[in-house]
Amino acid sequence: MNELDRRQLLKLGAAGAALVAAPRAMAQTPKQGGTMRIGRAHGSTTDNLDPGVWENDFTIGQGFIYNNYLTEIDQNNGLAPELAESWEASPDAKQWVFKIRKGVTFHNGKDVTPDDVVASINYHRGPDSKSAAAGIVSQIEDIKADGDNVVVVLSGGNADFPYIVSDYHLAIMPAADGKIDWTQGIGCGPYKITSFEPGVRGTYEKHKDYWKSDRAHFDAVEQIAIVDAAARTNALLTGEVDVIDRVDLKTVARLKRAPGVAVEQTNGNQHYTLPMLSTQAPFDNNEIRLALKYALDREELLQKILQGYGTLGNDHPIGPANTYLATDLEQRAYDADKAKFHLKQAGLDNLTVDLHMSEAAFAGAVDAGILYSETAAKAGITINVVREPSDGYWSDVWMKKGWCGSYWGGRPTEDWMFSQVYQSGADWNEAFWSNERFDKLLKEGRAELDSDKRRDIYREMQMICRDEGGSVIPMFSSYVFARSTKLDHGAMASNWDMDGHKLVERWWFA
Repeated sequence: MNELDRRQLLKLGAAGAALVAAPRAMAQTPKQGGTMRIGRAHGSTTDNLDPGVWENDFTIGQGFIYNNYLTEIDQNNGLAPELAESWEASPDAKQWVFKIRKGVTFHNGKDVTPDDVVASINYHRGPDSKSAAAGIVSQIEDIKADGDNVVVVLSGGNADFPYIVSDYHLAIMPAADGKIDWTQGIGCGPYKITSFEPGVRGTYEKHKDYWKSDRAHFDAVEQIAIVDAAARTNALLTGEVDVIDRVDLKTVARLKRAPGVAVEQTNGNQHYTLPMLSTQAPFDNNEIRLALKYALDREELLQKILQGYGTLGNDHPIGPANTYLATDLEQRAYDADKAKFHLKQAGLDNLTVDLHMSEAAFAGAVDAGILYSETAAKAGITINVVREPSDGYWSDVWMKKGWCGSYWGGRPTEDWMFSQVYQSGADWNEAFWSNERFDKLLKEGRAELDSDKRRDIYREMQMICRDEGGSVIPMFSSYVFARSTKLDHGAMASNWDMDGHKLVERWWFA
């Protein structure tokens, strides 16, 4: 982001808001009607409507189906107004004033007000919060309604704050007595929940009073959890669903040849991680972590697991769509001798560890673990790949077992990604990793308005993650999904899968 972009972000007036929110060019005039059916690779019996714990593509996608947010990432991957029609910051970016859009109603008929916004954000704040968004809102010192506005005071300057409030956890829900009741499943998004069976399906009908007149073209939407990749593919081929996510890359060629099917991809910051609980032996020793990082052949995984649909990871989470990706950092490569060296530094000649993997983490995760074990063996490291069931993986394995597979959609800004997953004590710090220098740089980078200085700060943070972090990050994956050619769309966002999870309000039947 250059300085002009940053100044525009600090103050987005009504005229600028209208410009950013203007409809994009579309492939054709959208048609109204029909029921769009989505086949999701994720879905668990533990899923619920609590916005603080949405963690898989089913719950995240559902969040966008029935909710709106203060801001959104548009189809050109830019920041756009949603419930906040404009915003303005103090010169030091510590105070932000968001003007809340009028004329927006919740599914129960109640008008959206600044008080609803305050209560919705406050749900994720405070020492007792169990929300995964607690880390990104911890910088808020005060938030209050002031007429048509919401005024937010931060503990330090943050030039990226309008991006933060687009986070999928920060859904705006109706409030009563300063509290939201998420159990009611009421939002102000394009569709209303009509049924929700965790781990199975959700059904939704159009919100007749939705304020975006050029969006939400379907009469109804259905999400179906189809965890098995082959079953998901067959559901599309047989017409059971209209679109599927996480295409099995082993069979993508077959899908491309199928009549009536279009395979598409977007390139963003999605990446796969292998987090080690760095508070537990043997992963509390950075020499062990380095040995494991060198024992992996990333190029082999990229070609055999992703079929080339992605790029190499370098053990940090900043990707090709981020502004401050440090492209000059040396790419870590497979080196059995270096892996042995770091084992020796840890006082070991060999090592045996378990790696818990599941297709819930990412397509091909188990196969990736097996390939990893083969290259690690040459360095004296025995990796026992433990195949875990998909159901319950995120509640029973992730952040519970010593070493496992995971994935991240990435975030639009460096600060957001680092704050949510790598900051000491962050609720989704999946490796329970802590680094004092990293935390100090995080605060400095957040408040720094000079782009060159920010670049230097984020470069050092990427280097710290690479060389001291608790996760092996082998690769960044393109989003690859498939749809019926009966569906159509315009330009697509790449911040998340399937048009940034906004397909239900942006797509239509041709």
